[in-house]
Amino acid sequence: MVKFLKPNKAVIMLQGRFVGQKAVIVKNFDDGTRDRAYGHCLVAGIYKYPKKVIRKDSAKKTVKKSRVKDFLKLVNYNHIMPTPYIDLKDMVTPDILQSKDKKVTACKEAKARIEERFKTGKNRWFFTKLSHGFCLDKVLYQTPSAPQTDGACVTFRLGMDSKEFDARLGGMEWKTPFSRRHDGSV
Repeated sequence: MVKFLKPNKAVIMLQGRFVGQKAVIVKNFDDGTRDRAYGHCLVAGIYKYPKKVIRKDSAKKTVKKSRVKDFLKLVNYNHIMPTPYIDLKDMVTPDILQSKDKKVTACKEAKARIEERFKTGKNRWFFTKLSHGFCLDKVLYQTPSAPQTDGACVTFRLGMDSKEFDARLGGMEWKTPFSRRHDGSV
């Protein structure tokens, strides 16, 4: 089997407290360990992304907006989704998770490394929030050609304006399964 989850690979967390957050694989354990008998990896990721900095911000405000909160976690391979590479080498080791003091110092080191990377302007994608999509499942669409099509799935972004929303629907009139017309039909 090809091992493609290697150190320095950017991933997106799919489960747990940090779901939807971006992280970087620091060390991987393909065959597992004595404590965890499954393939897993140590990831360092961003929990709170930096805010947008504009020119008129003061130096103090710019520093505050550029702050990042990070996390370190051992994660099952099933709970991450791989993305393009990013190079953050030799940040932490897995044995630091044994004591709280070591973890705090490693978090500070990782945070400094990540913030420095943000300030240099590299890997812009890594420092932006994911645009969340959702699926309208079990929604009834009504068009002249197909009177009722159900279970269609359309992806939308949060914060989308109404024109873009209508464009994604493609001119279809949409109704939820619970909406009724005056005559009682759907």
